Amino acid sequence: MKNKPLLIILAVLTVCAAVFFVNRLRRSDLTEEIELRLSNNEDRKFIEVNGERLQTSEEIIEFYQDRDFEEVWSNNGKINSLAEDFLEEIESVKYDGLNPDDYNQALIHSFFEEIQNKRKILKPKSTPELVDLDFLMTDAFLRLAKDLELGKISPDSRGSYWKLAAKESSVNRIELLGEVAGGEDIRDVLESLYPNHEMYKNGRKVIQDLYDKMGEDTLTWKQVRFESSLKVGDRNESVPKLRERLQFWGFLDNYKMEDELLFDSTMWKGLKAYQLENGMNPDGAIGDLTSDFLNDSPKKLIEIASANMERMRWMPEIDMENELVLVNIANYQLDYFKDGDTTLTAKVIVGKEYNESPVFTAPMSYIVFSPYWNIPPSITSDEIIPSVRKNGNYLAEKNMEVVSNSGEVLNPKQVNWSGKEGENFPYRIRQKPGGSNSLGLVKFMFPNDYNIYIHDTPARSLFARESRALSHGCIRIQYPDKFAETLLNDKKWTEEKIQMAMNQENEEVVKLDREVPVLLLYLTFWADESGNGHFRPDIYNRDASVIKALKAAPKSESKMRT
Repeated sequence: MKNKPLLIILAVLTVCAAVFFVNRLRRSDLTEEIELRLSNNEDRKFIEVNGERLQTSEEIIEFYQDRDFEEVWSNNGKINSLAEDFLEEIESVKYDGLNPDDYNQALIHSFFEEIQNKRKILKPKSTPELVDLDFLMTDAFLRLAKDLELGKISPDSRGSYWKLAAKESSVNRIELLGEVAGGEDIRDVLESLYPNHEMYKNGRKVIQDLYDKMGEDTLTWKQVRFESSLKVGDRNESVPKLRERLQFWGFLDNYKMEDELLFDSTMWKGLKAYQLENGMNPDGAIGDLTSDFLNDSPKKLIEIASANMERMRWMPEIDMENELVLVNIANYQLDYFKDGDTTLTAKVIVGKEYNESPVFTAPMSYIVFSPYWNIPPSITSDEIIPSVRKNGNYLAEKNMEVVSNSGEVLNPKQVNWSGKEGENFPYRIRQKPGGSNSLGLVKFMFPNDYNIYIHDTPARSLFARESRALSHGCIRIQYPDKFAETLLNDKKWTEEKIQMAMNQENEEVVKLDREVPVLLLYLTFWADESGNGHFRPDIYNRDASVIKALKAAPKSESKMRT
């Protein structure tokens, strides 16, 4: 039969049409109403609920079009268990350092109540409230998914110190919501958006514990001026408040005391444990830093932790399972990770407040033993030239020399030092290798646009200080020889050979056999694998602006477009 292929095609089309019309007949009234609402918005491309434009309107329209306008958060005119589960998730985003109200929490609650009240007097059927609820919860999911993966705030708005490239999304949020609608566990889906390191999940648990502490908190948390000279055996009016706060944070048990104003040895031991936990010198003395920490309430610590959870969401993926050099500027510490373990930890010195060490990442590729210090033009202009004018022997005393652009070492007495400052100074000044060299005996290079590197220092006593924001921006390391041995990881490079290389007259460059990622971070809060929260001083005053931005309401779609 010549017309057999044509008949087959017609039969297939007939079946498809029949299936289409059957499916259309099976559509709920709510599905029809969703399609009608969105069709009426096709030209404007935005959706309003209670007079407010939803930020993800275009994504919402695309999502419902892809699923033939079928509702997600209700079934047969009744709010479903998925909606109830998601509302619980919205309420728990405070443990991520986010604000549940940013994800329509209050409005969703009101629609839950309104819809449930109407069901008591009406037969189950499509209602405008159920459509609004579907749109609200879809908008909330899409925005929460974005904020969990990339952060609520754009890291580009953090100013000049944040040099890490903004993360790009690796998921399709519309498809992700489709998976949830199709039966994927919503907790598992949201967790899949978290940063890829345990520090974030551990931090979430610490914030949850802080909320629990805030719930049981009966203290006033008024600022207390603790006596800095307090010693064991002293009596002081601030002692009861000190005891109260150490007990609140679990560093001091309740015990019988003869004199409430007495600072005894039990309190002294509890105070030292508190200092050690918070990264301070455990000397049992109440200095300014200890006093500031003791005055921080659970609410304040939640705000600080929230700012750092946001920073963690900005961070690139961290591969601690391979190899990584991680410097937490705020903690004054370097950690070297290999195969998932921390194999080296060292104190570091970081940039002063007006020479802040930036946040960035770069691959380390070589080590320089017995290095020259090529002094930056800014230091040459601000410090070296004025010193030479006052003291003609300054360069010799500091083991420095003047070098032309061609590399020729010049006699400083033949250099005209008047008026030649900054970028106009036609020569370079460098400090020769040796024990007095400001870079110490070795430097570790990860070329970057900020001229930042890790190096030794002759000022070893500075590592005993509690506050170590003392450099011009580079990172000074406590154990440079051990760090070199760890990075080289070569039997040929024995401790003895490394010491010889560090103490020779000539500079020696040693290329690593692989590139090692280096990440400089700024975290004033994190949680370890044991679930302990750690807080550090905000040495560069960066927390306040992040806290403020997290508290701000999200911009409406109309504002975002301007």
